[in-house]
Amino acid sequence: MLTDLQKKAAQAIINIFETSSAKGNYGAVTLLPGDPGHLTYGRSQTTLGSGNLFLLIKAYCNAQGAEFSTDLLPYLPRLVNKDLTLDHDTRFRNILRQAGNDPVMQEEQDKFFDRVYWTPAVVAATNLGLSSALGVATVYDSTVHGSWKRMRDRTIEKFGNVAAKGERAWVPHYLGVRRDWLANHSLTILHGTVYRMDALKKLVEQGAWDLALPLTVRGVLIDEHVLQGQDASAADDNERLLRLTTPHQTGEDVRLLQQALVKKGITVKIDSDFGDKTEKAVRSFQQQQGMTDDGIVGPATRAALGLD
Repeated sequence: MLTDLQKKAAQAIINIFETSSAKGNYGAVTLLPGDPGHLTYGRSQTTLGSGNLFLLIKAYCNAQGAEFSTDLLPYLPRLVNKDLTLDHDTRFRNILRQAGNDPVMQEEQDKFFDRVYWTPAVVAATNLGLSSALGVATVYDSTVHGSWKRMRDRTIEKFGNVAAKGERAWVPHYLGVRRDWLANHSLTILHGTVYRMDALKKLVEQGAWDLALPLTVRGVLIDEHVLQGQDASAADDNERLLRLTTPHQTGEDVRLLQQALVKKGITVKIDSDFGDKTEKAVRSFQQQQGMTDDGIVGPATRAALGLD
């Protein structure tokens, strides 16, 4: 049985793969060209194409105190029918981003991803004979990313089962088989996801089978402070540059930025989401101050806003 901290560490690794954040970006909305899943959303990026996005939004709308239930309820018929025009429905995407800041949405996502991905992964790992935290994390990653069973069977056919090889030999074999599959898949969008296998292989090489903290995965630090509080970069402790990204940056630092802009007379909605309108507001402030109007909040803009 994994400890609660090991579970959080395993999930943090996959959160980093999905949204570059150990805690996960609950409001992340992504649409990658050629992705058969189409629009993806949330901490571990569930998809419109699979029908799982419908299940998540339905659970949220039924939850007591859901702030954006009234806004999202009309979309349920389109979600259940996997209406692909939602890929480019700007209003729908914006509601999803804002709902990501709602504690009720965050709680529903945690329960949803546990139910749909984590628990099945733990059962599959146990049935196969994998017991380490890293072994379970490997299964969880493939459960989220897709085609776990196919790659499991391909690895067993080529190298034998876990009982015959031992977990610490079988998992690297699996990672190699899956990496080769991703790198050579006819769906070219998968080629760029081999980093997932490389990151897990690095943990194997480090002997991090228990996922003892701290860990660094793709430049992101995972420690008890991060899992219980705010994310941190492994590179440094400086304030992050605030700018328009896909998915949008969200969080307390974005809220403080928006509040500072309002105090300076710049109109912007305080929603903790760095979207197009926040970037426009930053550019307006920078122009007002005679600064380079690049829409990026670095040390100079931060100081001008009184955020230091």
